[in-house]
Amino acid sequence: MKKKNILVFGASGFIGTYLIEELFNQNYQIIASDNNSIGREYFKKKSIPYINIDITNKKEFENIPKNKYDVVIILAALQPATFDINKNKVQDYFQTNVIGTLHILDFCRNNKVGKVIYACSHRNTSGLWQKNKAIKEIDGRAQRFNDEYAMFSLSESAAQDCLEYYSIQFGLKNIIFRLPPVYGYGPHLEIFKNGKPVKTGFQTFIENAIDCKPLKIWGDSERGRDIIYVKDVVSAFLKAIVNIKAEGLYNISSGKYLTLKEEVETIAKVFWCDSSKPVIIEQPEKALLMDSFLYDNSKAKRELDWAPQYNFEDMLMDYQKEKESNKFNFLIEKRKKMFQITKQ
Repeated sequence: MKKKNILVFGASGFIGTYLIEELFNQNYQIIASDNNSIGREYFKKKSIPYINIDITNKKEFENIPKNKYDVVIILAALQPATFDINKNKVQDYFQTNVIGTLHILDFCRNNKVGKVIYACSHRNTSGLWQKNKAIKEIDGRAQRFNDEYAMFSLSESAAQDCLEYYSIQFGLKNIIFRLPPVYGYGPHLEIFKNGKPVKTGFQTFIENAIDCKPLKIWGDSERGRDIIYVKDVVSAFLKAIVNIKAEGLYNISSGKYLTLKEEVETIAKVFWCDSSKPVIIEQPEKALLMDSFLYDNSKAKRELDWAPQYNFEDMLMDYQKEKESNKFNFLIEKRKKMFQITKQ
């Protein structure tokens, strides 16, 4: 059977790179697109066509080959983790995530694309978050307006509504993946927090474990969240590509409430520097700025025949293998360049 022809926007990002790697391994016909040239050499080595496109500029879509695309995947977005207050303003969320998405949808409509798969953050459900209560797709959206992610989430909500509009008005079939935090080797050196670069807690725990330094847990150690490994996300895309019936919103999540204590203990188990007992210190008096959430993934299991294959320990073990392989080092270099980190 002939493999489908797939166009990926946001191809040189974290999820995009892992996804295209697997699409390539499975002999799909792929065109990769992004708004920078950092990933060009990586894709060139695999003979994957790479097109530099700014999705906010409609004229640049003329540079895309007018093939018959069976599936278009939208991973291109401006996110808080890459929002630099020295370069970005909040209006950019809407320019990229709404106007850019509309440009893609117009391209899909004009070129009779068979299906669009759109990935989005889970943060527009922040008003539904309750400890250990799984959110279902039918629960809808509920936006909190008192945090730094509000404008980003509003832009993604508008983009989702645009997909629904194009589906109803023009018959453009779409699948939306709602993703909690996606972990994996590549993006976890630093992120922007309130517009400024900070090292992630995940990276800090790993580095301290490798150096045999105490792992300090702030706040309520039983506070938890739902995280998903990037390779499980990729497997969901592969299921959605070939599924002819699936449509609408799906939670692509682990479906597990991983507590902060469990996370740290597992990191210590995998990364601790020697055979000595890891030093884990709980500091409940310290303020912990970590959101708590859980998602029901039964719809994806039922309709996509998909289920996550990696628990948190499996994820960390595979994370190590990916790091040692140097396969996706350009993601690290991309991150360093973004944050102007000097290579040591």
